[in-house]
Amino acid sequence: MLDFTKITQPYFIGEIGINHNGDMQIAKKLIDAVAACEWDCAKFQKRNPDKAVPEAEKNKPRETPWGTMTYLEYKYRVEFGAKDYEYINKYCAEKPLDWTVSVWDLDSLAFALPYQLPFIKIPSAMLTNKELLTATAKSGVPVILSTGMSTLDEIDAAVCLLERHASSFALMHCNSTYPAAHKDLHLRVIPQLAARYKCPVGYSGHEYGLEPTVLAVSLGAMIIERHITMDHKMWGTDQSSSLEVHGMSMLKRRINGIADMLGGDDKIITETELPIRKKLRGL
Repeated sequence: MLDFTKITQPYFIGEIGINHNGDMQIAKKLIDAVAACEWDCAKFQKRNPDKAVPEAEKNKPRETPWGTMTYLEYKYRVEFGAKDYEYINKYCAEKPLDWTVSVWDLDSLAFALPYQLPFIKIPSAMLTNKELLTATAKSGVPVILSTGMSTLDEIDAAVCLLERHASSFALMHCNSTYPAAHKDLHLRVIPQLAARYKCPVGYSGHEYGLEPTVLAVSLGAMIIERHITMDHKMWGTDQSSSLEVHGMSMLKRRINGIADMLGGDDKIITETELPIRKKLRGL
């Protein structure tokens, strides 16, 4: 299990979500990309569509690569089941690579708990679902909670439950728009969340580009989550705001040096400055 308090370098989560489009071969390629780019964790989304899809949305028609179907049918079409996750569990163990899921309902939580997951993610959409949040916290598995489209009062109530029941938890700042405009990211909230809740804070980015995620780390984010894809042109609502493999690699390289560049809080004379100081000041 992941101990958030002992993270000293940013922990990278590759959010595969449903970008696999129900195809295990695509999922494997994305897991391979997470491992090859030296990210830490591949994450999926787990739902019971009957419970997770709002009633008003279930029968809406959806055009898909597999023909016209209801939104509920589409959600079942791209949902991995028990055999799929048994394979994912084995495939990631061979890397080795962490993997986990976001859970959208109690059935999905029960499905996830038998696996040795480093943490369980609660998506922003479920932040106000007190029953799911409490059950996940009481499971003993560390919890990461995304805070998109939420007020501070709503986050306060969710954190209160986590403080009462969770063995360990972290928050993720994010904007729930796909893709999110840079002007809507409000990255200065990251240190505010850390100060308000006295817990590790990360950043879940849904924007185009790499710079906001790099800035998030400079502002204190120690967990980074980005959606990933093999190709922006693939079918699916999340593909365009996801990182392709070369973007994953570039992001990791850019972030790796931030801790060294930021250094400590004290103003000091560095070892490399000493001979320059002696030459120019005679001291």
